[in-house]
Order: sequence, then C-alpha cells, then structure tokens
Amino acid sequence: MGKLIWLMGPSGSGKDSLLAELRQQEHEQLLIAHRYITRAANAGNENHIALSQQEFFIRAKQNLLALSWYANGFYYGLGIEIDLWLHAGFDVVVNGSRAHLSQAQARYGTSLLPVCLTVSPDILRQRLQTRGRENDAEIAARLERAAHYPPFNCHTVNNDGSLLQSVERLLILMGRKEEHYASL
Repeated sequence: MGKLIWLMGPSGSGKDSLLAELRQQEHEQLLIAHRYITRAANAGNENHIALSQQEFFIRAKQNLLALSWYANGFYYGLGIEIDLWLHAGFDVVVNGSRAHLSQAQARYGTSLLPVCLTVSPDILRQRLQTRGRENDAEIAARLERAAHYPPFNCHTVNNDGSLLQSVERLLILMGRKEEHYASL
C-alpha cells in the first residue's frame, strides 16, 4: 500500500506551486490527486475539478468521495480513486486541509504522511499582497488564521526559499530522495 501525503499550509504558502512543480517532474509510483471543489475552474491557481454543489452532493451521496469538507465558502472533496491508487502501491500527494487532518488520519491511519508547508509571516504577507486577490483586511485575517494553525503532529517543509528546495525536502520526507549533508 502506498502513502497518502497530506500537504497542508496557509493560503499563500505555495502549495499549488509545489504541486505544479511535482507534476512536471517524473516520479515512478507517485500521483498528485486533483481536488473536487465547488468553485469555478479558473478561480485561483489550483489545478482542480470544478463541480456545482448539486454535482458535489451527488458524488458524496454515491460514496464517490474518499474525504470531503466545507471551508471558505466551498465544498472540497478527494475522489475515491485515491484509494485505488494507494492499494495499487502508488504514493498519492493531495492538497489537504489543516482543519480536517483528523478526518484523514481516521481514514488512512499509518498510511498517512501529514506535511505542513510553512512560510515566515513576512514572506506570506508579501505573497498574499503580490497575488492581489485580497484586500489588506482579508490579508490580515489570513495571517491571523495561519498563526492559529501552527505545524504540529506533522512533518514540516519550509517554503521561504526556492521552490526546487521545497520539492527536494518533500521528496526526502516521502523517502523518494536521500538527504545529502554538506561536508565541513
């Protein structure tokens, strides 16, 4: 059975960029799952599958979602296909939710690898301002929310540096790459 890598982090921490970079690289037996979300396909940077609320609820009622939750005004789900991939021996990376980690832990137990993507508050503020989707009050609220979800009970990847460094650190945590230490 593969591992489910539950990638979490505040909005603006770089989860979508990290997942996009992982998709560009070739890794045997590694899949990146798309989330099913009740928001427009062109909203934000996430590569997701847009569903109406009706479509989402039909999938949920038919047990086609392995996990689902409601946050930030939208419904989010991970398709049951991730269970098939895990049972086939694939590691699966998902854009998870910090607030719903316990739901994933209950379903996947020791097959779950929780990873918190961290970024310093100053860099997070700068990224949120640069993307221009939120006003100053909304940015302040996002920074406050980020402070309420400190990384605990998960492995951390700091994303203050380059994206490639963060991808490398994630691959090391997943056991897909060896860590090399600089010699003195």
